[in-house]
Amino acid sequence: MDNVDHQLIIVGGGPAGLTAGLYAGRAMLDALLLEKAGPGGQVMLSHWIDNYPGFPEGISGLDLAEKMTAQAKRFDLEIKQATVSKMDLVGPVKTLYLEDGSSLTCRAVIITTGARANQIGIPGEKEFTGRGVSYCATCDAPFYRGKTVAVIGGGNTAVQEAIQLTKFADKVYVVHRRDALRATKVVQEKAFANDKIDFIWDTIATEVLGDQSGVTGLSLKNVRTDAPSTIKLHGVFVLIGTRPNMEMLPLDQLDNDQGFIHTDLEMHTSQPGVFAAGDIIYKNFRQVANAVGEGCVACLSAEEYLEDNE
Repeated sequence: MDNVDHQLIIVGGGPAGLTAGLYAGRAMLDALLLEKAGPGGQVMLSHWIDNYPGFPEGISGLDLAEKMTAQAKRFDLEIKQATVSKMDLVGPVKTLYLEDGSSLTCRAVIITTGARANQIGIPGEKEFTGRGVSYCATCDAPFYRGKTVAVIGGGNTAVQEAIQLTKFADKVYVVHRRDALRATKVVQEKAFANDKIDFIWDTIATEVLGDQSGVTGLSLKNVRTDAPSTIKLHGVFVLIGTRPNMEMLPLDQLDNDQGFIHTDLEMHTSQPGVFAAGDIIYKNFRQVANAVGEGCVACLSAEEYLEDNE
């Protein structure tokens, strides 16, 4: 077969990508991990992670990312800061085109480009992210035991996570810009029956309020009357959807659902020699723990593919 630059290229340096890289290094594969920013991905935005196994006292997202990176580098994984602009994944040789105009070839690719939560874009949202503003109730609900929080959104995820939050918080406001939820009827019924949940209809958030301690409140506006209001609370969960980081992906070459890549249980995509793991794949739950497991499986599958095809 033709010469290539690397046996394996991993695109994305979050928990899934770093785990895949760790396994590639231990397997002594000629592997390269490409990450457009610093290794760690979205996990670095998490102020504190309480639900990752092995850290009984919890760990900051930054510290976890640094430890994962150091462990992968211990096995001589090559990590390069570069932005992939497009890919050609058809055939035995895959080509990745970089933003600087260069290109790289390889036999196998693991896509771990992740996803990002949709943001509202209001004052205070960015400033208090990780200090009261969250995009994952499954991740952060236990921090709000006995407190008051707001959920912004009206779809299945928002309403389901509002219900999840009531296991910890004393009061959960659901702020929705319409007068009816988009969640399925069965989910709505559970939420309406929960006396810890109050619905604020026809309303949008206009500013996250806070001080040195973190979030203290939320400014609101009724979209029908323009009447302003404020609620006091300790946390704001923005749950208005998640977008895949798919700009560089050849979606016409991969089976996907609105940019989220379909895989089988061994992380094979629809394209031979191409694997995917982490938040970029089509799934219900996006957690650090399952991203790590998927990165492991993706690399083992890639190693098996390379052995069978070289």
